[in-house]
Amino acid sequence: MTSAEKAPASGAREAHPEHLAHVVFIAAAAAMGGFLFGYDSAVINGAVEAIRDRYDIGSATLAQVIAIALIGCAIGAATAGRIADRIGRIRCMQIASILFTISAIGSALPFALWDLAFWRIVGGFAIGMASVIGPAYIAEVAPAAYRGRLGSFQQAAIVIGIAVSQLVNYAILNAAGGNQRGQLMGLEAWQVMLGVMVIPAILYGLLSFAIPESPRYLIEAGHDVRARKVLEEVEGKNVDLDARVEEIRLAMHREVKPSFKDLLGGTFFFKPIVWIGIGLSVFQQFVGINVAFYYSATLWQSVGVNPADSFLYSFTTSIINIVGTVIAMIFVDRIGRKPLAIIGSVGMVVGLALEAWAFSYDLVDGKLPSTQGWVALVAAHMFVLFFALSWGVVVWVLLGEMFPNRIRAAALGVAASAQWIANWVITATFPSLADWNLSATYIIYTVFAALSIPFVLKFVKETKGKALEEMG
Repeated sequence: MTSAEKAPASGAREAHPEHLAHVVFIAAAAAMGGFLFGYDSAVINGAVEAIRDRYDIGSATLAQVIAIALIGCAIGAATAGRIADRIGRIRCMQIASILFTISAIGSALPFALWDLAFWRIVGGFAIGMASVIGPAYIAEVAPAAYRGRLGSFQQAAIVIGIAVSQLVNYAILNAAGGNQRGQLMGLEAWQVMLGVMVIPAILYGLLSFAIPESPRYLIEAGHDVRARKVLEEVEGKNVDLDARVEEIRLAMHREVKPSFKDLLGGTFFFKPIVWIGIGLSVFQQFVGINVAFYYSATLWQSVGVNPADSFLYSFTTSIINIVGTVIAMIFVDRIGRKPLAIIGSVGMVVGLALEAWAFSYDLVDGKLPSTQGWVALVAAHMFVLFFALSWGVVVWVLLGEMFPNRIRAAALGVAASAQWIANWVITATFPSLADWNLSATYIIYTVFAALSIPFVLKFVKETKGKALEEMG
């Protein structure tokens, strides 16, 4: 491109104040898919022991039922990019909303264990779709100057969903007399917990009708007038809209239609940039973050904390998660993605190592010794804080930004699928690993947190302040 052709990009990097509120609303609505993921991740935490008791199953079977939703997530994430390129980002969100609503109803009213597992797969598929579409849509709509902060809405929505579900679980548990299998509205408490997920699922669908389609999709589909209207809404009237449309069109014309084949190349099957995306996804999960949300109540009860306090600790952890996410949203566009990731990795190593040390002590009267108990509690919150202010936000932002336009949707789908598979590995193995040796399990998570540091330093490129057309 000539310098004249590049000019429109710089103008597009600054959102005008009168449009910023609208852009924030659009990003928040798209990030509701993240809220669904967060809510689903933590709501099952309140049902784990009740499911174990009702169906009389061991740790291995229980882990598979809990983790099986992640298989659906992986499939949904892998197919979402292609679906979105065919029918649009908004319709993809609406399909996800319908599937998750059906899943919530089915999960609340299962007639057998396999039935519960099936509905969790359906819900997982919906969440997987939303996990891909949300970051990609926000990256395509948001002006470059605000893209990092708006992209972090995905993780913000996840952590808010986690906190809300923990609070709802706590309220339902108290209403049922502190018993996860206590009767409430003709159902057991854990069924009510899962059924309440209908509310955010429907809200997600309704919000999708209030936001515009991605301008890049509209231009690709030949709807230039609608694309100009969207660009004017998010970038302001002072931007040369015709030049912006032409800039996007030229970038797209230089590219081929994304397909799985476009991701192939290099020595190790995928192109290097795709492997970097996969690596980010795997490291994000292999530090064991979702143990803190899928199994936190069970974890604390296993070291002697009473059930009521275990739910309280789960809620305080989710609040720390929100605090860390807010910190990341403030600094992700100021200091960059890489510095945040490295800071977070160092903090996670310390927190996880302290947890491993505390859990290495034998229980006394069914509890950890006082000092080790407090260290474990503080370290767990420290670990969540450093994850939230770094990898929780940075990975979602990077995955929405780092790939070249020609492969973004397909590559993001593969990276997100890797994330769900890695999540499944951790979720499915934790109960059995904890039965084997809880301290050693946390040592494993510590090692992965440590390995993430050289990975970021060597392979991850900074994307702060760059237009999407400059990637790759």
